[in-house]
Amino acid sequence: MNALERAFARMGARVQFGELQRTGFLGRIASQDLALDVRRDREGEYFVISRPTVSPTELVVLDVQPGDRHLLLLSRSGREKHRFLLGHDERHWFVAGIPERTPVSRVRDAKQALKPALVQSSERGVRAKYRDRRSNAARIRQGEWFFVPAPGVRVELFLVLRNEPLARGGGKPHVCEELYRSGGETVYVSPGAPNGLTDEQYRALSEGERSRWEWRVMRRNPNVYVRGRVRHPDHKTVVLDGWHEVLGNTESLSRAMRNVAFLD
Repeated sequence: MNALERAFARMGARVQFGELQRTGFLGRIASQDLALDVRRDREGEYFVISRPTVSPTELVVLDVQPGDRHLLLLSRSGREKHRFLLGHDERHWFVAGIPERTPVSRVRDAKQALKPALVQSSERGVRAKYRDRRSNAARIRQGEWFFVPAPGVRVELFLVLRNEPLARGGGKPHVCEELYRSGGETVYVSPGAPNGLTDEQYRALSEGERSRWEWRVMRRNPNVYVRGRVRHPDHKTVVLDGWHEVLGNTESLSRAMRNVAFLD
């Protein structure tokens, strides 16, 4: 085993290495010379690290936490550096890009960097040992979404939607028993435009481009509040007593996820 394989083995994960393909799905892209992904075979899930045959990108594991089944990976090429948190959450392995503005060196700090500002401020009164739990006194987490109590929010009940999907970047949606949204930008979403097109962009398409896909009108980056059950096939169902504000983790601020939008 090389150093990377030993680090993944300590975390309890398998890793394979491949050559970076310039076409098709590349997983989480850190740069032109690196892609990270999670795939599955008969033995279960494993990580894939893909780079060109000749690559200037160096990979360094900064921290491994075997008991927590997480590691922090640094990629660097010259002065360009990116960090990724890789680990296991409930039922599956995951890869999360850390915002470049937060140069963390420990798994614990990477988890903190993935929390939006409101979550961090709401946890100031929570003891440090409870801050990484999926649920604590300040908020509840399910995957990349945080739910923070919002007792003062004013909700127009006739605008509340039932069994509404919550998604970011085209992944499997989290289904909310009750959801209320306000603000945001109206966009047209399709498999060919997963992050949505504005009205102007949509109207600029040719008739052939429009008819190629089935389109859905959604809101991009709205203020969203949910209550009741939130279901997802990869996570345990959470039950929210009262309205909670929905906040995505900060992964979308990293270069690897810069083109991913919150759609509702």
